[in-house]
Amino acid sequence: MTLQQIRYMITIAETGSLGKAAEKLYVSQPSLTSAVKEMEKELGMTLFHRGSRGVTLTTDGLRLLPYARQVEGQYLNLMEAFGKIEKRKTHFAVSTQHYSFAVKAFVQMAQQVDVAEYELAIRETRTQEVISDVAGMRSEIGVLYMNESNRKPLMKLLDQEGLVFRPMIVCSAYVYLWKKHPLAKRKELTLEDLHPYPCLAFEQGDAPFYFSEELMSTEQYPRLIHCCDRATVLNLMVGLKGYTLCSGIICEELSGMDYVAIPLRIGENPDEAAMEIGYIERKNSIRSSLAEQYIREMQKYLGTEGGGAAPETGAKQEKQRRT
Repeated sequence: MTLQQIRYMITIAETGSLGKAAEKLYVSQPSLTSAVKEMEKELGMTLFHRGSRGVTLTTDGLRLLPYARQVEGQYLNLMEAFGKIEKRKTHFAVSTQHYSFAVKAFVQMAQQVDVAEYELAIRETRTQEVISDVAGMRSEIGVLYMNESNRKPLMKLLDQEGLVFRPMIVCSAYVYLWKKHPLAKRKELTLEDLHPYPCLAFEQGDAPFYFSEELMSTEQYPRLIHCCDRATVLNLMVGLKGYTLCSGIICEELSGMDYVAIPLRIGENPDEAAMEIGYIERKNSIRSSLAEQYIREMQKYLGTEGGGAAPETGAKQEKQRRT
């Protein structure tokens, strides 16, 4: 099996079409088809279902794809480190829960790319997809959080997928709402204070509660609205006086100045409201230079340069600087 065949397989899987894949790879469709057939013969398995509506991966193809992406990713990292600069095209992708600081770090990283050609991607998506993107090598880094209620199942899942969680900062819970909200002038809030208003949560489909992006996902909220993106959440904060629970680390440059983060006071179990934000990556993987730069930019923004998880006070100080 050759690296070229691996690239062909990945491109066909991503485009869902032999014709589109051939166009993207600058090869003829018969050559592409022949290469795939040789690969299937060597492996002794069928990788694609071919139909009138295009091609889809078989069960064996789906099993092979993450390994193929890992091989290609390691090759690209190798070429980035030791290949000729004029011949390389830099690739990097990150998948993240809905954090404005993660987007800000991506912007800072992209501004420092010093190669002639690159292909970058940032995906704000559901928690389950953050994990599957990194496991399948669709993204090199994934950004998410853990706390007392979701840590055990998430760590088990990450281990099964060959991933590792690297913590960056520990934060207390904050209530994020519109600056003209009736509660916006309060110094701290409780869940009882919030009951008259709708809680806004990012949609996770049919996934278990521990995939939730918000703290205290098992709480029975009288009013709950599910959303798919940060822009919608911000609009509902204004239109419906909604709120969401977050880390308090807000990038005003991206989210705007019309919102405030207020500490949430928890009574019996304050640990439940502690968020440990970090990133995931494949075990024993070789990071690309852009992945290293992206991690540095996140740590710089969070005030945790040097690695490791920052103390809780770091999150509070960051919140005070940003709000």
